[in-house]
Amino acid sequence: MGLSAAEVFDALGRDYEKAFAGLSAQREEIDWLLTRLPGGARVLDVGCGTGRPVAELLATAGHQVTGCDVSARMLDIAREQVPSARFESADLRTLNYPPGSWDAVVAFFPLLQMSRAEIASALVKFADWLAPGGYLLLATVPADIEGMDIIFMGQPVTVSSYPREEFQRRLTEAGLEIVRDRIVEFLPDYPDAIPERDLFIAARKPRR
Repeated sequence: MGLSAAEVFDALGRDYEKAFAGLSAQREEIDWLLTRLPGGARVLDVGCGTGRPVAELLATAGHQVTGCDVSARMLDIAREQVPSARFESADLRTLNYPPGSWDAVVAFFPLLQMSRAEIASALVKFADWLAPGGYLLLATVPADIEGMDIIFMGQPVTVSSYPREEFQRRLTEAGLEIVRDRIVEFLPDYPDAIPERDLFIAARKPRR
C-alpha cells in the first residue's frame, strides 16, 4: 500500500516543481485558457502544489485564484511563491462548492492517487462547479489501472486511472463539451524517472 498524497507531496516539496518544470504543455494549456476567460475570473486550481506554474500564471493575469491541496508543505511554498492567490488545505474527495462557483477549474494531476470511484465522483463535481460557459482543464496519466502500486519520485504510491476514451465519455456524460484533447510525452527531471504519456483535456460547460 502506497503513501497518502499528503505524505508523498510533503516529502517531495520543491523537488516536484523542479521535476515537472519542463512540462511545457501545462503552460500552453493555461495560455490557451487565458485567451478565453473574462476579466477577473474565478479560478480553482485543484492540487495546486507549489503554485507554479498554474496559480502564478493565472494570478499574474489578474484572475481570482484559489488553490487547494492536501499537502501542508506544498501550500506553505505556494503561499510564499504566489502571494496574490488564495490557498487552502482541502482533500478533493470531500471538497464541495455550490454549483456554478467557478469560471474555470484546473486539475493538473490530482486524480492519480484516488480510487476509480473517487475519480468518477471528482469529474462530476468539476462539471457541477463550473458556471455556464466555464472551462475545465484536466491532466492525468491515462491507463486502464486500479489500485496499482508503483514508485513515483522515490515514493511508494497506489494509483488508479481510466483510459483516454473513458475520461472523454465521463466528462461528456457530466454535461461538458470537449474542446481540446491531446497526449504529451514527457520525461520528468528526476533520477531513474521513466517517460510519461500525459493526457490533457479541455472541456467547456455549455451556456443554457
